[in-house]
Amino acid sequence: MMNDNIFSGLKVVDLASFIAGPGAAVILSDFGADVVKVEPPTGDTWRIGFKIPPQPRSKDNYPWHLNNRNKRGLALDLKSPAASAVLRRLVEWADVLIVNTPHPAREKLKLGYENVAQWNSRLIYADVTGYGDHGPDARLPGFDITAYWARSGLLSLTRDAGAPPTLPVSGSGDHATAVSLYSAIVTALYRRERTGAGSYVTTSLLAAGVWAAAVSAQAALADATFFPLHDRTNPPNATFNLYQASDNVWFVIVLTPDKWSALVDAISRPDLLTDERFADPGKQAANSTQLTSILDQTFASRPMVHWSEVFEKAHLTFGVVLSPSEVIKDPQLRANDIVVPLDGAGGNLTFTISSPLQVHDVAKIPARRAPELGEHSVEILTQLGFSANEIEELQASKTVPKSQERAA
Repeated sequence: MMNDNIFSGLKVVDLASFIAGPGAAVILSDFGADVVKVEPPTGDTWRIGFKIPPQPRSKDNYPWHLNNRNKRGLALDLKSPAASAVLRRLVEWADVLIVNTPHPAREKLKLGYENVAQWNSRLIYADVTGYGDHGPDARLPGFDITAYWARSGLLSLTRDAGAPPTLPVSGSGDHATAVSLYSAIVTALYRRERTGAGSYVTTSLLAAGVWAAAVSAQAALADATFFPLHDRTNPPNATFNLYQASDNVWFVIVLTPDKWSALVDAISRPDLLTDERFADPGKQAANSTQLTSILDQTFASRPMVHWSEVFEKAHLTFGVVLSPSEVIKDPQLRANDIVVPLDGAGGNLTFTISSPLQVHDVAKIPARRAPELGEHSVEILTQLGFSANEIEELQASKTVPKSQERAA
């Protein structure tokens, strides 16, 4: 593949924290954008995310490198009076500015679109919030579990009957929202190519969550009748259900009605074809408890490797439920550059997860470690036109703390 760095020359300032905003910047960086990660002197709180339960424990700061790889680091105290000069030069330099500062704090810091757009008419100002820019809860803080999962309806739906809502996979809503924000940025860049004008683009964790749950939300808009919460032993459809093989491996089958005879043949149960209880989809639904019980007994008789061979041979759609430790060993991930090498992070961090977008015949830039706090501050300030004396003054006032330089 060619490595033509689609976004080579694109300058991005990432003022966002945690995951969604920085995740969008990572996707831009994967395709060659020059991303400057701006952090307060204490650092982005996500630097310690891996130490907060229930995050998996590790000596390596894996979430920091995942969401901030390929960036250069600048530490800047935006509350300092001298910070406005640095912010202005950053905005003048940038093509894209990504923010997620809550609106009340953003107003105090003069980080709003109306504050900074006057410095750069071609700027793409990309904003990600918890609940959107308008409405009674626009100023509420939000995390992916509160806005993307809970408020969108997803958290109420992704559980079995009789079970309470449970914590979802950490960061899953943020990463989905990051793709949405990236899409908005790219749309605005295309508009700028046509008009020369910058844009204010935005998305929210809530909007992305409702979009993820849109089939159910649209059903509610249509006043549809919902089935009860999923009950594996009594599902609406026994051929769209979870089962367990003899080696305790869980898997899901998703079959359309025309695949019923293929399933019966594959599991060597021809008697089910003539069983009046299962003669058509309606009767299968009415007798789903009995059918599920039969399939439970059948699938519990052989290990997963057997059923995988059977399903593949019969062209039946299924998915094995894998743990994260099993997922990363899946050969599909490396074959499709989903898992890629990570350079320079040290420890056990030799690989990382690539962003989910691919452009055929174009290679992403090699992933390199995330920056130390303020690692490139002097380099970036020099690039912005600050003199050595000015940089010393910024450091003396602690507007820009002295960087923690690290050898590459």
